[in-house]
Amino acid sequence: MLVGFNAMKNHRHDALLIRLCCMLFVFVFVAKAEDWPRFLGPTADCISTETGLLDEWPEQGPPRIWKKEIGTGYSAPSVKDGRLVLHHRLGDEEIVEAMDPLNGETMWKHSYPSSYRDPYGYNNGPRCSPLLTEDRCYVFGAEGKLLCLNVQTGENVWMRDVSKDFQIPNAFFGVGSTPLLEEDKLIVMVGGQPNSGVVAFDASTGRTIWESVGKDTWDGERKTGWRGEPFIQWQGLEKQASYASPVAATIHGKRHVLCFMRQGLVSLDPETGKENFHYWFRATVNESVNAMNPVVSGDTILISAAYYRVGSVLLKVAPDGRSVDQVWRSLALEVHWTTPVLLDGNLYAFSGRNEPDARFRCVEMATGKVHWDQDESWRKSYSGPPEKYGRGSAVYADGKLIVMGEAGQLGLFKPNTTEPTEISKFQVPEMKYPCWTAPVLSDKKLYLRCEDRLICYDLKE
Repeated sequence: MLVGFNAMKNHRHDALLIRLCCMLFVFVFVAKAEDWPRFLGPTADCISTETGLLDEWPEQGPPRIWKKEIGTGYSAPSVKDGRLVLHHRLGDEEIVEAMDPLNGETMWKHSYPSSYRDPYGYNNGPRCSPLLTEDRCYVFGAEGKLLCLNVQTGENVWMRDVSKDFQIPNAFFGVGSTPLLEEDKLIVMVGGQPNSGVVAFDASTGRTIWESVGKDTWDGERKTGWRGEPFIQWQGLEKQASYASPVAATIHGKRHVLCFMRQGLVSLDPETGKENFHYWFRATVNESVNAMNPVVSGDTILISAAYYRVGSVLLKVAPDGRSVDQVWRSLALEVHWTTPVLLDGNLYAFSGRNEPDARFRCVEMATGKVHWDQDESWRKSYSGPPEKYGRGSAVYADGKLIVMGEAGQLGLFKPNTTEPTEISKFQVPEMKYPCWTAPVLSDKKLYLRCEDRLICYDLKE
């Protein structure tokens, strides 16, 4: 009898331990899923796994937790392990600042001098988002300083000034491509000549591992699509850097790093930097950029640009991973600087080069069919808060799209292929044009950034 009782006690004890372990596993998994450690979120596709968010917002918006005046720039904050890191500029210094995500209080700062001046009159701050790991913080400044910092203290681990280490023509709007961490390599679209468009650095030391893309990629290329210019003659002065960020994907069992350069799309082997394929895709005029990240679905890749009627193209990767075929090309999407959200085979994106021609659209990725189109244009002469989003950014979480318009209007949409379904919207009082930084969602908190403000809202239901 006593033996049976003890066995029952042990069984209950073991069952309790198993339940506790399972609960701990779920807690750890959820906690990590709630981080937003890099540009465009945990999986770099504008999608969060968070649930338990507000189904709709009050008329004046969700509860605000805190707000903070910050330096200039377009860099989105990143959040990991109870630490928010923002890259911004005050005076003649670029500042990497770690904050408490609960109240915005500073935890540490790392600053270094910057003399960057935007030649077109845009702000002079950093454009790239911090990349956070368990122990490191990687940032890429507006004039090309690549830093690795201790994420706990902000102390410098290593630094590379790529503008001095590589032959790089001046970019149009400053350095704007956030680096990619692929295993032990930090892969950066630096835009160097003659064949240093993309460089892989040792993530621990900053040592150069490989260089790729440039003259060997494009010289003599026939398929430009430009009238009267069937061949590309590489001069060695071309600006290669774009404002898209490299994307890693496994296609047909092969790992690709997809780099949407200023000239077009290039796929590289992340281990060696060897090219798999390339595809010319850019406007005919010199004053043009590619800025959206490639979107991958199965063995297809979508790229898009808004300058001078370039439009979008869907490419299908061959089984050997060495070439692509065009599936469709159209003006269904003309994406300027945001990255579409892909949900159930459909792309939700803002299309249009400028505010007057902006559209919010749902497009079927496989065919290019436009399911619905919402005109988002608004006149600059309008004196009050805009009634539209203009060009915007979107992230997806808990069955809803959170949309940030470029003039500070925040919206909540229910994704579907029938019509644009707006659940809630409000004008964020402190946000002003241009709000070109995508929203960041972490631990049920929404972080919004314009050129001089960082604001935190509570989205918990």
